[in-house]
Formats: sequence, structure tokens, C-alpha cells
Amino acid sequence: MTNAAQIRSFFDASTSTVTHVVADAASGRAAIIDSVLDYDPKSGRTSRTSADEVIAHVRQAGLQIDWHLETHAHADHLSAAPYLQQRLGGRIAIGAHITDVQIAFQRIFNSADMDTEGRDFDHLFVDGEQFAIGGLLARVMHTPGHTPACLSYVIGDDAFVGDTLFMPDYGSARCDFPGGDARVLYRSIRRVLALPPTTRLHMCHDYQPGGREPAWVSTVAEQKAQNVHVHDGVDEDSFVALRSARDQTLGMPTLLLPAVQVNVRAGHFPPPEANGVSYLKIPLNLL
Repeated sequence: MTNAAQIRSFFDASTSTVTHVVADAASGRAAIIDSVLDYDPKSGRTSRTSADEVIAHVRQAGLQIDWHLETHAHADHLSAAPYLQQRLGGRIAIGAHITDVQIAFQRIFNSADMDTEGRDFDHLFVDGEQFAIGGLLARVMHTPGHTPACLSYVIGDDAFVGDTLFMPDYGSARCDFPGGDARVLYRSIRRVLALPPTTRLHMCHDYQPGGREPAWVSTVAEQKAQNVHVHDGVDEDSFVALRSARDQTLGMPTLLLPAVQVNVRAGHFPPPEANGVSYLKIPLNLL
């Protein structure tokens, strides 16, 4: 197995999301991490501009897709994994604890059709599991706290950490969604920061504090020295107090309600009703 991945990342400005294409140059096998399906919350219409940009890169580079990897069930964008799978092949995968998230949101949306055993996904990863992307060896780290199902994928000297961490000047992810836990997140972050100091950490989002240019790669050493929420010297109780206070000031993400209903279904829409149209629910006065 080799450990040097070729990485091409795509920044979606409308959702501040970064999609990563991780390839093994020797074999041409690749994985797509945290893809984006464009969604207009005003009209309820979806489009595929962001996903088509990824497809164009994959085809131009002559890659074969083995995996569509989700770091968690996102609350800020819809996954394009089913569309990309249809065009490029590959298996859709997420952490095994997605079942906890499905159970929580099945209750919130009162959706009898919503599976709670993870069967919408092709594979459910467990902590410590290893898998191949061509000649690349990938290792799964269960890094919950933002959600119960969050994963980080460690591939050689690179780790794809989802919402576990953001760039050092932005800090960490919120923990006030169902199943979130700031104390658990702190422990997950410390686990990520126990990787070798030169490990490159690839973020799922960048919110460009101060209006700076988008950035989504830092190192373990940089995070330990500079992360505004969880640099070395910040203990667990201090982090929990900071994170809990900050979460109380945050509004609901614009796309949370539509995104979660789709993403816990592995990016699939709810089943069409008798008129052939799929509908998303909006619970009133609940969240």
C-alpha cells in the first residue's frame, strides 16, 4: 500500500462546503468526500452544477471512483452522492452511528418511511476500520460530538475531519444538534490532534472569518498552537463552557431541515407521493 494521495478540493461558496477528491495516482482509483447537491431553499429546486464540476475533474483525470464518503449527515448542504454514484459508480458510505441520527430525526419529522438501520447506505464504517482506495490505505476514526455519527478518514499523511475541526481562526463545530455533545467533541478533537504533528487536516467547511480567502488545510501542529477554541492548554471543562455558550448564540442553519431529511437517506429524496413529487417536511414550533 502507498500513502501519498493526490487531492483536488472544490469549494462551494453558497454553503461554505469543501468537497475532496482523493486519488491514488498509480491505480487511478479514487474517493469523493462530502459532495454537494445545489439546492434553492426559496423554490425547492435542486441543481447539479457543483457535482458536475467534480464529475468533469474525475473524467478529465481518468479516475475510477470506488467510494462516496460522508463524514456525517450534514445540516448545511444536501449530498450529491446518489447522483455522482449514478454517473461514476462507487459505494456510498458513512459511520455506523448514522442509525442514532436516523432514529432522532425520524421522530422529529414523524417520517415512517425513514430507515433507522442505515440501509440507504452501501457501507457503514466502524471505528478503526481500514479500507483501500486503490493502493492507498484509509483508516476510519469515529470522532463524534458535532453529531453521533461523525467520522474522520485518515489516509497516509492526510486526514479528512468533517466538522470536527475548522481552520484555526474559526475553531470548532457546534454541538447543539440532536445527539451533539461538547464534551464528546473535545475528546474527539484531542484524538485527532494526537496524530503526527505534520498530518494535514482537510476541513469540510470554511466560513472565512474576517472575509479572508477560503482555506481548508491546516496541520495538527498548527491546530494545537493556534485553534481559537481548542489549542494546547485549553482543558475539557473550559472548552465545554466556551462551546456551550457560543452554541446558544447561533441561529438554525438555513438548510438544516431540508438537508437532514435527505442526508440521513444517503442523499436520496423521500419517496415520491401519488402525484410523482417528493416532499420535505417542516416541523412547526418543534426545534
